[in-house]
Amino acid sequence: METHPDGVPRIAPERSAPPRTCEVSYVGPMPPPSAGVGPPPLSSPATRRQDRSVSSPPLLVLASTSPYRKGLLARLGIPFITAAPDCDEDAYKACATSPRGLAESLALAKAESLRATHPGAVILGGDQVATLDGDILGKPGSREAALDQLERLAGRTHLLVTAVALLHDGQLHQHTDLARLTMRPLTRTQLERYVAADDPVDCAGAYKLEQRGITLFSAIHTVDHSAITGLPLLWLTGMLSALGIDVP
Repeated sequence: METHPDGVPRIAPERSAPPRTCEVSYVGPMPPPSAGVGPPPLSSPATRRQDRSVSSPPLLVLASTSPYRKGLLARLGIPFITAAPDCDEDAYKACATSPRGLAESLALAKAESLRATHPGAVILGGDQVATLDGDILGKPGSREAALDQLERLAGRTHLLVTAVALLHDGQLHQHTDLARLTMRPLTRTQLERYVAADDPVDCAGAYKLEQRGITLFSAIHTVDHSAITGLPLLWLTGMLSALGIDVP
């Protein structure tokens, strides 16, 4: 893996992703640890719908401490709990071969880390990765780093990968949303005003679209705008319903 002069992992750009792409990458039994992530679809989730007349809905566990994902999931109006996942994100980043692969692997690892402590639950893990020129743009961590990221993105189109994994009764359901976002040409002064307003130091790409970050962009291509802010609610609504959780 090459390294960017600023110390950011550099990964070869991914090709062939159309402007509007949203797909279920895997539905099936949990693979063994050596099997990797993202085998082809095996079956329809509708065939596993539970009989709600004779059983209670399973517990939904969000494997995240992110207030953004918690707020998004709360929009569905269903009960759930949150729990901190236990996985070494840096280790996954060190061996990542693509931005999409990294997001999907981390989403699965977060969900899998809670499986033993929450048997029988529906466990939801998620991750986001922004990428430009093959570089992974993670959470900046500081305002100065956020400004540096935004200056790279200004006037250009980048990819935002949002991946989620649902685990329940030995079944794995994965979904990935690929959004293409074009940022307006912006001056350093404009970006400084934005960073001071939104403080996006804990967001991939250094922007918050649900707040003033929307003013930075001239075009956004995705089939699910909620995915850009952390969770693909359109897909989640159908999948949770198929797993026996009534939505709405």
